[in-house]
Amino acid sequence: MDERSALGLLAGWVDAAGDDAAVIDGLVITTDMLHARTDFPGGTTRYTAGWRSIGASLSDVAAMGGTATAAVAAYGAPAFDAEEIAAFVDGANDVCDLTGAAYVGGDLDDHDEFTVAGTVVGRVDDPVFRHGAAPGDAVYVTGTLGRTGAAIREFERGNVERGNELFRFEPRVATGRRLAGVASAMMDSSDGLARSLHQLAAASDCGFAVEWDRLPVDRAVDAVADDDAARRELSTFFGEDFELVFTGPRAAVESTRGALGAPITRIGRVTDDGVLADGDPLPDRGYSH
Repeated sequence: MDERSALGLLAGWVDAAGDDAAVIDGLVITTDMLHARTDFPGGTTRYTAGWRSIGASLSDVAAMGGTATAAVAAYGAPAFDAEEIAAFVDGANDVCDLTGAAYVGGDLDDHDEFTVAGTVVGRVDDPVFRHGAAPGDAVYVTGTLGRTGAAIREFERGNVERGNELFRFEPRVATGRRLAGVASAMMDSSDGLARSLHQLAAASDCGFAVEWDRLPVDRAVDAVADDDAARRELSTFFGEDFELVFTGPRAAVESTRGALGAPITRIGRVTDDGVLADGDPLPDRGYSH
């Protein structure tokens, strides 16, 4: 059983599961586990690992339209190094500072592989779920797509400084909070744009029609993609970009554009069924742990 199948089972057993984070009585909480083998390519600094580990969970809070309050992490490694731990905490603190949250500690344990389990808690008054999209809504993304795919290529080429830079994304917490009450459905793009659209379609019982030329591909992709196919792979299917994918009435969303704190791009519209790009089926393919 792969991760997606297991998550599907959990959604049937746990009432609060199924969105980017759980919401209970105004409290929003989420957790993510990252491993050296699947999430931190060779050359990833502990500073970047701290940033990215906590940033992933901050992104989940953003996708619910919440305000992040505090973060903790369980840090496992084959050996403890004071400089590495300090760098990790610095990265966690700095990404929290971007969102107004506080990094407040966690746990340390021996582990045969560098592994981090990060948890973020916050508050939300008007949560945005995945199930509210309706035909006629527009579909948007924040920021740009393909940044993580480009980072991986830079790591593979030995350009570790550039890889680390691209790996340190800005969680869209402020933007998500401002979209609460405007967006009809929302999630983050940690599994890739294509898979996110399929997940939103399944949750909302709808479809999407998007246009390839509208996708805001990060300029970093052009530096590592050899052709259009590679460019599309990195921006649409690779995943781990942690941008927001959301729907809403076009006029209402456009009226908030100047106050969102991040660029947004309208990439298409919500339809009755099917997930299409330029009229052709968009494969349900994305990041797999």
